[in-house]
Amino acid sequence: MINQLNKSYWENRYKNNQIGWNIGYISTPLKTYIDQIKDKSLKILIPGAGNSYEAEYLWNQGFKNVYVLDFAHQPIDNFINRLPHFPKNQLINANFFDLDNSFDLIFEQTFFCALNPILRKRYVEQMHQLLKPKGKLVGLFFNFELTEAGPPFGGTKSEYKLLFHSKFYLKVSEPSINSIKERQGKELFFIFEKKS
Repeated sequence: MINQLNKSYWENRYKNNQIGWNIGYISTPLKTYIDQIKDKSLKILIPGAGNSYEAEYLWNQGFKNVYVLDFAHQPIDNFINRLPHFPKNQLINANFFDLDNSFDLIFEQTFFCALNPILRKRYVEQMHQLLKPKGKLVGLFFNFELTEAGPPFGGTKSEYKLLFHSKFYLKVSEPSINSIKERQGKELFFIFEKKS
C-alpha cells in the first residue's frame, strides 16, 4: 500500500494530473452548509485542501480567517493564482499530522479517504487536538466498503461512529442528498463536535 505521508507521492499526482477527486468547484453539500453559517469570524481549516475551491468560496463569502493546508505545493500554487490577495500566512504547505494550531471549524473533503486506513486513528486524535472546545469537524466521508485498493479508501457509517466515538459527539451522520452526480449514493454528510 502506498505511503500517503510521502510528499513526493502527492507532488507526482498533481504533476501527472492524477487528481480524480478534483471536481473544479465547491461540492454542493459543503456549499449548502457554509451558506448557513452566520459567524464569519470563525477560524476555519481545510486540510488536504488540494485546489481548495471550498476555501475560495469561503473567502469570497467574507470568511477571512480561513487556513488552507496541503502536503503538495502545486495545489497551493494553483490556489494563489486564483486568489493572489489571500494571506500567505494562511497557506500551509506541511504534513497535517505536524500541524500545531487551533480552529473552530474544520472541513473534511476527500482528505480522510486519501489517507492509508492505518492512519485513521491518528487522524481522529489530530482533529481532536486541532479543534477548540466544542469545535466541529464537518464534511463528507465515502460510504462504501473499505477495500485494499485506494486512494480513495471507503468505509461505513458504523465504522466511522466507532472510530470517532471516544473523542467526538456525533451530531449528524446521514446519506448526502445533494452530492455531485458521480458521488450520489456514495457519500455521508457528517458533523462531529469535539468532546472535552
